[in-house]
Amino acid sequence: MKKEGKKIAVLIPCYNESKTIKKVVEDYKKALPGSDIYVYDNNSSDGTDKIAEKAGAIVRYEYRQGKGNVIRSMFKDIDADCYLMIDGDDTYPANNAREMCDYVLNKQADMVIGDRLSSTYFTENKRPFHNFGNRLVRGLINTLFKSKVNDIMTGYRAFSYEFVKTFPVLSKGFEIETEMTIHALDKNLLLKEIPIEYRDRPEGSESKLNTYSDGLKVLKTIGRLFKEYKPSIFFGIISLIFFLVAIGFGIPVFIEYFNTGLVPKFPTLIFSGFMLIISILMFVCGIILEVVVKKHRQLFELAFIRTKK
Repeated sequence: MKKEGKKIAVLIPCYNESKTIKKVVEDYKKALPGSDIYVYDNNSSDGTDKIAEKAGAIVRYEYRQGKGNVIRSMFKDIDADCYLMIDGDDTYPANNAREMCDYVLNKQADMVIGDRLSSTYFTENKRPFHNFGNRLVRGLINTLFKSKVNDIMTGYRAFSYEFVKTFPVLSKGFEIETEMTIHALDKNLLLKEIPIEYRDRPEGSESKLNTYSDGLKVLKTIGRLFKEYKPSIFFGIISLIFFLVAIGFGIPVFIEYFNTGLVPKFPTLIFSGFMLIISILMFVCGIILEVVVKKHRQLFELAFIRTKK
């Protein structure tokens, strides 16, 4: 049963999910009795909104296309003690919902991740490039942010009120889950992963995720967030590359100068000097931006404390 005085909001972003949305709404009504189930329709043309409303969901609309835009509106509009985000495609069973919400309601996690990759995802998912993409993204983020998160891009998550109201949604599309994970890692928020049984979409239901274009967006998001969250390392790597180029071109010129007293390759020396200047500038940029990022972390901590319920 629902904890006394605790409000749970189930968030379902939807785009043309008429084949599955009725079952999803009904399953989560049974799993979380007393919760509010919100379906945000994102310009569906197959009657998803009408089916969801008939099934008992609170239906709202987001006309800016993209999952990130939908999540932004959900987080802004809805107040609750716990938020459970799921997809409307019936790929996430409802039997983990109560456990995930309890971790948040008992203050044991700011974000609970429904981990598909440790259970059935690689056997259920029939798209091999999706499997490769999930492994690649997981490896990149765990390496860059020194973490051990198993499933970076799952759409099955539970959030605290504090997380929702302090998370700046910047992504517009499916890369939103990657952004959530990196934000939580950077801000040292309390994460919990629960292995869940993933099942592939039922017959007749089509994925809206484009393997290549959306995969490229996710990789670009990782690069952008790495630059923004870890600027000293990001610009330090660039600085090192330019420094090595400067040294590689400059050393032969200096060796020849020390041996003969002549500098016959002035263009090479000038090029090496420019590379060295750029290297120094990149290094200084990294230091300055790291100070800015640290200041933002301090401001976030203050905002996070103010939102505590």
